[in-house]
Amino acid sequence: MRAGDLVRIKRASIGIPEGTLALIEAKLKVPSDMRMKPPEALWRVQLLYAGKTRRPRYLSRDLEVVT
Repeated sequence: MRAGDLVRIKRASIGIPEGTLALIEAKLKVPSDMRMKPPEALWRVQLLYAGKTRRPRYLSRDLEVVT
């Protein structure tokens, strides 16, 4: 995954249904209190859902690149 990729969200959250398309904006630094084993990347995405302009953050495991 990298900035500019089109992704599908695999985990539903409040106001964002599973399967929503989004565009990856940036890879973020993982805060020290969120260190996971195995390490995962944290991504900021821009939603392409119903005209909303939200920019939530997701872990790599919650995103799937659309080919």
